[in-house]
Amino acid sequence: MKTQITSSKAPAAIGPYSQAIAANGFLFISGQLPIDPATGNFAEGGIRELTRQSLENVKSILAEAGLTLADVVKTTVFLADMSDFAAMNEVYAEYFTAPAPARSAVAVKTLPKGGLVEIEVIAACR
Repeated sequence: MKTQITSSKAPAAIGPYSQAIAANGFLFISGQLPIDPATGNFAEGGIRELTRQSLENVKSILAEAGLTLADVVKTTVFLADMSDFAAMNEVYAEYFTAPAPARSAVAVKTLPKGGLVEIEVIAACR
């Protein structure tokens, strides 16, 4: 059994997918682009500001499910340019404390809407 989770404080899905699905004790959050849900546009600024917006979107979806960043067990960070890794990592470290979730970070050729970063997470439900 799966349950769809949707937050109006995060950007709406732009395709045939859900913001998040709760199933079997886990919450699977779709990749979050750095879209400001108030404007529907990418956040202003560089990779730091964009990473922050992606993680704020994640936080909003987690909150809708009654969870926090402390419940996250795995993240995947997609970067359009691996040279942005250090700056992304600085912001990422502000959001996750020990024990930090397992993480993968990969460079991809392109991201939807020409984004520079996209972050997906898996959280353990309480």
